[in-house]
Amino acid sequence: MPLRLYNTLTKSLQDFTPIDPAGCVRFYSCGPTVYDDAHIGNFRSFLNADVLRRTLELSGYTVRHVMNITDVGHMTEDDNADGGGEDKMSLAGRRIAEAKKSGALPPGTDIDPSNPYAVAEFYASRFLEDARHLGLRVAEEERAQPQLMPRPTRCVKEMIALVSTLIARGNAYVASDGVVYFSVLSFPAYGQLSGNTLDKIREGEGGRISAVHQAVKRHPADFMLWKADPTHIMRWPSPWGEGYPGWHLECSAMAEMLLGSEIDLHSGGEDNIFPHHECEVAQSCCASGLPYFSRVWFHTRHLQVEGEKMSKSKGNFFTARDLFAKGVTPAALRLELVRTHYRTNSNFTLQGLRDCQRMIDRWCAAERALHERQMDGLSGVGPMQRALVEFKAALEDDLNVARAIGALNSAINEPAAGDASAERDAIAQMNTVLGVLERNNALNTSAQDDLATRVTALLELRKQARAAKDFAASDRVRDELTALGVKIKDGPQGTTWERVV
Repeated sequence: MPLRLYNTLTKSLQDFTPIDPAGCVRFYSCGPTVYDDAHIGNFRSFLNADVLRRTLELSGYTVRHVMNITDVGHMTEDDNADGGGEDKMSLAGRRIAEAKKSGALPPGTDIDPSNPYAVAEFYASRFLEDARHLGLRVAEEERAQPQLMPRPTRCVKEMIALVSTLIARGNAYVASDGVVYFSVLSFPAYGQLSGNTLDKIREGEGGRISAVHQAVKRHPADFMLWKADPTHIMRWPSPWGEGYPGWHLECSAMAEMLLGSEIDLHSGGEDNIFPHHECEVAQSCCASGLPYFSRVWFHTRHLQVEGEKMSKSKGNFFTARDLFAKGVTPAALRLELVRTHYRTNSNFTLQGLRDCQRMIDRWCAAERALHERQMDGLSGVGPMQRALVEFKAALEDDLNVARAIGALNSAINEPAAGDASAERDAIAQMNTVLGVLERNNALNTSAQDDLATRVTALLELRKQARAAKDFAASDRVRDELTALGVKIKDGPQGTTWERVV
């Protein structure tokens, strides 16, 4: 059967057929913005894209997968098409400066918080480490092919060229405030991906755009391509003044540079659909003159934790390395994040992590048992080989990972049968998509030492706050400790702490 995927653009399930008759799939994923460590909600989207990529490869396709690492131009008001507010790199620098002052940075960390390039590199390296632990193939490939995970700061020339093309074609204009805007009225299909109409956008945007921007824009939904700002800490020369690119522009330029003007697949979280991906479609199609930027749009829905929205104050906010520091295996975390269908809101729970770990332990035991019975003389088709057929069929049905896992679990419950070598190969093929058997060990990394350093520093801040009777500050520190998965206890001998899973 052909792979069937839900396409956000057409709002329907459709058979996947690559543009290239030779079967090389061009796939672009929106990656992290490296102003902090990626949390598990981010990784749910990244890992679902990875499972899709692995499913394509299991089906015999070659995949060229590109994922950006955003290191500039990502603002605090991302739901505004102009990307309003402050650049998140600046926020990250301030946060690091505070961590250095309190001693909460990991030992040996030497980073200049006033240098946004250094801040971005610090978090980018941590993201890549986490991504490799979790088996993100594009991050593993990045060691030899760093261009597969491009940084916008290294592609500004391509962005400027794209803006120039859009201006020349009448799709963009330089406004009186010096900002280059994309004209949504020049692209009649604007809104098709998200289901927004320009009238709806006009009504929704009116109160969220400053009076200055309203006055200079041709339409309230026109979005920023380039902003001249000689005071911005990260800026480059351009024909429209020294400044920086819009967030939406970056992905279009990097995708075209590395994959071409039209691609097969584009993925991201559902929060990327509007405005980010809608704006990508508009500027890419107008620049290329083609009817499509990506043929298929693949979006992962939101992640909740223990039935609630993730929040540091609620103590249910986790990064991957927070969980690794508690002894959670990358295998269990990976499985917990991908086992719920990507088009369903997922509820991450600590009990779910434990259930995933038990499941993976059973799979590992089954694989070892197959290895041990290599010479038992049994032949024919066994349960793992039958499960592989069901496993592939489930994934070809819009990436039904839960049904695929069910096929594997059912096979494990059956008596040993069939050729052991073929059975072992079948479970290995299933694992090429699941990617867990080789990751079923707690990490021997510096994460636990990092946690201890952070906790020690935070406890000292709490002690100082309590001595000063600043109980609001003390409560904030307790909330941060809770978010790290740390339980504290005050006693006659002082404050003690422990990790809770």
